[in-house]
Amino acid sequence: MSTKHLLKTAVMAASLMTMPSLAAAQTSGTLTVTATVESSIGMTFENDASGVALTGASTNAATMAFGAVSAYNTIATPNVTRSVSASDFTVSSLFGVKVVKANSSSSSYTLAAALGSADATNTWRINSTTLTTANQNLGTGYTYNTAVAHTVNLTVPLTASTGALSKVLNFTVTAN
Repeated sequence: MSTKHLLKTAVMAASLMTMPSLAAAQTSGTLTVTATVESSIGMTFENDASGVALTGASTNAATMAFGAVSAYNTIATPNVTRSVSASDFTVSSLFGVKVVKANSSSSSYTLAAALGSADATNTWRINSTTLTTANQNLGTGYTYNTAVAHTVNLTVPLTASTGALSKVLNFTVTAN
């Protein structure tokens, strides 16, 4: 090999040795996560073994269908009871309200209910409490995590017109 060729090879090798290495680019950063844990409660409507089966049971928006009701004809829907007086008849059925809690020291809750809109003809009650469009207290001191049985009562005057009835009953739970 010629000296010229050796010199070229040496310069080339020296150039390769002095080239910076090509490392992968990288960076770093931090993410700070903050949160505030709040207490919370949840309510569901539950089927009662002695009541009408709810559509949407175990949710907070269920439907109780009494079916066709009257003062004297047979009521075909299971677990609907009826009583008749000289001026009206009442149909009723059981349902459950289950309230759960998280991150709370509350040991009980208060339950209230109201009609979604006024009813000038019929009377709606939960247990023995007559409902209006304002919240009515159904009780205090209810315990969490267990379905508590309540009764829906619909009283219809014997003079009422025939036809479909539908009423939204709004429930409010407040931790004690």
